[in-house]
Amino acid sequence: MIIEKVCVIGGSGFVGRHLCQQLAARGMRMVVPTRDRERAKALILLPTVDVVEADVHSPAALAQVVAGCDAVINLVGVLHEGGGPRGFRAAHVELARNVVEACRAGGVKRLLQMSAIGAAVDGPSAYLRSKGEAERVVLESGLDVTIFRPSVIFGPDDRFLNLFAGLARVLPVLVLARPDARFQPVYVGDVAAAFVHALTDITTHGRNYDLCGPQRYTLRELVAWVARNIGCPRPIIGLNRSLSYCQAFAMEWLPVKLMSRDNIRSMDIDSVTDSVFPFGIRPQALEALAPSWLATDTPRAHYDRMRSRAGR
Repeated sequence: MIIEKVCVIGGSGFVGRHLCQQLAARGMRMVVPTRDRERAKALILLPTVDVVEADVHSPAALAQVVAGCDAVINLVGVLHEGGGPRGFRAAHVELARNVVEACRAGGVKRLLQMSAIGAAVDGPSAYLRSKGEAERVVLESGLDVTIFRPSVIFGPDDRFLNLFAGLARVLPVLVLARPDARFQPVYVGDVAAAFVHALTDITTHGRNYDLCGPQRYTLRELVAWVARNIGCPRPIIGLNRSLSYCQAFAMEWLPVKLMSRDNIRSMDIDSVTDSVFPFGIRPQALEALAPSWLATDTPRAHYDRMRSRAGR
């Protein structure tokens, strides 16, 4: 299968930046639509990437950026219901329909879709139901579709480990909703590598793949590990289900959402798998990678930088 140009929807996001870097390293030409060109500054420097300002929720604009491409990768996803273009249905289901129509209009047959472990039309949360419905939309499209379902994704600029690291630095005690929820964190570079491999592999058409790291953890174990690695070990108070909902409800009123009741419902499904990581890729362990960036922001590291600036 020959693919020379790819439209990466969501390319300016966390996974998208890593994926575009891997594709660029292989000489692949890409077009990355974004409503804010400033968000894609890192991609503009890649020689094979064309960053264009476009609203992917506009069918006409989306059809224009997809035209002339050989494949489309849809990475768009939101974790919190925000209404308008940020709602689950708009970001997952309606966008998936628009992507399918844009592919048909442009004669593009190849589509890679980002989903999530636990996605199902009858899932326990609106997030998982919308992801499940998006899967159904693309699988019934008649296109050559491959779906990826990762667990929580970690990396230097993630919003998962770094969120808990930030909380551990400022709070003397961590009050944790759903502490026994289980995850199997997967490295962002491994997720990107799976997309790159599948792009030209015809044996992946019509299939979905779970993407998980080598180890399973409870949320309590993950948070405790992060706090220790930044030099800020903290007591953790785990909340039962009722109190978890109360905490999430309160957090929904914050200017920046850290947790929602829908997130609590999503955690009813363990984000783990028994499947082997595909394509012979050996997933990298959290403990082997995360300390390299978490350790750069410890109290000791801050002290060393201050001494260095003072010439001591």
